[in-house]
Amino acid sequence: MKKVVIGLSGGVDSSVAAYLLKNQGYEVIGLFMKNWHDDTVTISEECPWLEDSNDALIVAERLGIPFQTIDLSKEYKERIVDYMFREYEMGRTPNPDVLCNREIKFDVFLKIALQLGADFVATGHYCRKGVLKNNDGSETYRLLAGKDSNKDQSYFLCQLSQEQLAKTLFPIGELTKPEVRQIAYDNNLVTADKKDSQGLCFIGKVRLPEFLQQKLKPRKGVIVEVPSNVAQYSRSKPYFDTKLDELAFFSEKPVYNVNDGRVVGEHQGAHYFTKGQRKGLDVGGTKEPLFVIETDVEKNIIYTGQGKSHPGLYRKTLFVKEEEIHWVRPDLRLKMDETLKVEARIRYRQPLEKATLYKIDSGLYVDFDNEQSAITEGQFVAWYIGHELLGSGVIS
Repeated sequence: MKKVVIGLSGGVDSSVAAYLLKNQGYEVIGLFMKNWHDDTVTISEECPWLEDSNDALIVAERLGIPFQTIDLSKEYKERIVDYMFREYEMGRTPNPDVLCNREIKFDVFLKIALQLGADFVATGHYCRKGVLKNNDGSETYRLLAGKDSNKDQSYFLCQLSQEQLAKTLFPIGELTKPEVRQIAYDNNLVTADKKDSQGLCFIGKVRLPEFLQQKLKPRKGVIVEVPSNVAQYSRSKPYFDTKLDELAFFSEKPVYNVNDGRVVGEHQGAHYFTKGQRKGLDVGGTKEPLFVIETDVEKNIIYTGQGKSHPGLYRKTLFVKEEEIHWVRPDLRLKMDETLKVEARIRYRQPLEKATLYKIDSGLYVDFDNEQSAITEGQFVAWYIGHELLGSGVIS
């Protein structure tokens, strides 16, 4: 009998995943990961880890599977939280959920599971795994979108490797969320009615400014409103000799200065803000709401524009440095000067957008057919063909 260690989070998805695995004849062990101790920066009623741990225990008892809690808070702080602070300090916006999957669930957790003699680890992610048989008898694993397009979580797994996929099962990938809840109801699982958790992976709904202020000191600076015509001019299209010249130009983030607009308010630190952000600016008196179009953490200035159609929010091309490119399918890795038509997204839940990958010596351009709103340094871009996620990278 094959042994599977499942990450039981105390939610309905992992509960049903554990139920399905047991029904399929696996020997199932449930592990709850405790990744955070500091309750002062979470809204406790939203995602209290103690309640989640108790729910996971009740589900394990209902299913008759062994259960234990493991404390990964040290690894989580070092690999996720410290990384977040460094990124925000540099004016970038990290995606902790993608990192949590790469660094914690499918690295630290996976290694613990293998030490327990597991053949596989399993999670309650809405995605699927495909297998290609190669001529030499080896196998290539495919990361496929979940059947429920409303819940597809393949983006969060965009940094997984072939070695990690080989040892992973996604039991609910072929199901929709309503079907998962129905299975939970039918089997009297305590999590059947439980709301999906929000916020930071395994921490809960974090008060992000307070969270960041633990290490990033407040610094008073100005908020500048940039008129549409100035932002439009800064991205006006000159003549390009080659396509690569054009890609290089449009992948560069625009550079503004205070004289490009008017000072409309003050903030407590440019490193607390991210591109596309609307909340927290506390500036009134504008016809349309202000959105952050750029931050300058060195000069501590936030540049904003009125309305979600402000041209300063939009770019068509982004760049991923060579060392930040990750191929889930290394057999499809692009060589120098090769291109590939794909669909891509720059955030979870964003509809896939047509794009072309251009490989150069120093990295990879992702050139979208249409301009994208709030392309943000530090976030992940993931590219697909059909339902398969082929690779990803950190936006420079």
